[in-house]
Amino acid sequence: MSNAIFTVPVAKNEPVKAYASGSQERESLINKYKELYNQEAIDIPMYIGGKEIRTENKMTICPPHDKNKTIGFFNYGEKLHVEQAIEAALNAKDAWSALPWEQRAAIFLKAADLLAGPFRDKMNAATMLAQSKNVYQTEIDAACELIDFFRFNVQYMTQVYKEQPESLPGMWNRLEYRPLEGFVFALTPFNFTSIAANLCAAPAMMGNVIVWKPADSQVYSAQVIMELFKAAGVPDGVINMITVDGPVAGDVIFKNKHFAGLHFTGSTGVFRHLWKEIANNLELYRSYPRIVGETGGKDFVMVHPSADAKEVATALSRGAFEFQGQKCSAASRAYIPISLWNDVKSTLVEQVGSFKMGTPEETGNFINAVIDEKAFKKISSYIDFCNAASDAEIITGGTYDDSKGYFISPTTVLTTNPMFKTMCEEIFGPVLTIFVYEDDKFEETLDLLNETSEYALTGSIMSNDRYAIQLATKKLEHAAGNFYINDKPTGAVVGQQPFGGARGSGTNDKAGAAMNLLRWVSARTIKETFVPPTDYRYPFLG
Repeated sequence: MSNAIFTVPVAKNEPVKAYASGSQERESLINKYKELYNQEAIDIPMYIGGKEIRTENKMTICPPHDKNKTIGFFNYGEKLHVEQAIEAALNAKDAWSALPWEQRAAIFLKAADLLAGPFRDKMNAATMLAQSKNVYQTEIDAACELIDFFRFNVQYMTQVYKEQPESLPGMWNRLEYRPLEGFVFALTPFNFTSIAANLCAAPAMMGNVIVWKPADSQVYSAQVIMELFKAAGVPDGVINMITVDGPVAGDVIFKNKHFAGLHFTGSTGVFRHLWKEIANNLELYRSYPRIVGETGGKDFVMVHPSADAKEVATALSRGAFEFQGQKCSAASRAYIPISLWNDVKSTLVEQVGSFKMGTPEETGNFINAVIDEKAFKKISSYIDFCNAASDAEIITGGTYDDSKGYFISPTTVLTTNPMFKTMCEEIFGPVLTIFVYEDDKFEETLDLLNETSEYALTGSIMSNDRYAIQLATKKLEHAAGNFYINDKPTGAVVGQQPFGGARGSGTNDKAGAAMNLLRWVSARTIKETFVPPTDYRYPFLG
């Protein structure tokens, strides 16, 4: 038995490797990428209670930038496998939830060190290969952010447990933070390997057991996540990975009385549908389920006339087009004063025109492929709409090609209509739409921006006028859960900018913060009286 109050290692952000030309880390990662690309196609199982489950229904995995190359298969399951995963999770629950917190902490601290060391190249290469991320974007996501999630969440866990009530003389008041009564369903997206792992790991760290359904287009790196969890010592059955059709999973999970929580990142429409499904089944559950979701965005860059044109252009080119705009936080709309427009346009067109596009293996490529055919068709349809519109002009990009992979050129649209379709709707691709406003209508444009979109995830104000910054910060206080001043609206770092938005962008429970971990526990208050009374009579009765 442990008889100590333990202090965990102080969390520090994992340094991001630069992968400069000629560096050892660049050579090592590219060699791992080539190894995975050239190896025999792998067969990725489901992981249920420590068993590897394979089926006759194999789904092909191809790199988005090389759609005719098969790098693996994953096994598509059915209702039975969802039921088995729930059973495995519940069988593991008692032992896992009873494990002392420092033992759970040690597992995820070990996972962080493993990922910082021997797993780094494999996790990064898998993400580059199957999600078409360039070297630097992959390093930030699949390695550094996930390492940070593990380390900082351990620190946040201790902060949660330390929060205790006051006690008056003669009594001792305590709070214990129990895991939820049941299992948590983690439903994760393709675009961030770190998010996929954290949506499982955060509730598990707090003593919960997980049924995890990764996106079909992320299963290749999900396999490496499961290998990492295993190597770190996550017990069998604590995190169970299933690859099944979404409605099949939902039909089983949301009708199970032990369903205790949903940890979700994905589209707003799907999240709203799941919330309704849960609400329709409330009477089945042992407790009200915790619902935590980060969903869509229509993220903005608001520019004041005092801003620097080159700084604005760079915020747009990076914020809109890194990882092909496939970020919930990507800059998707911008409002630029007419006095700055010509200078911003000149620099932006020059920067975007210098982008190279192709495979992540060639590290000079800033732009890679979008994730799959469905995304390609959706994004290209928006570009077609813009090409045909009378109130819009495409000033960069506007082309696409799926002959080898799903490549879409970074597209910038200039519109005279502030309610133009691509100013309002989430596209989730490399399409930025710009509206130019009259300089004296800054405040009016702030109001317009605030009312244009149903989302409220990220946004930024570019200005060298502190009064304008304050005005924008106040008027847009509900327009973005992550608000940036003189920066692009992307790139939140664990431990520095907890991430999440409200309105149609989710529950704003801030991944990478103690408030997220609080969602995965149910507190119990314990009052102990040392010398109980022996007579019912209060003094006032005398």
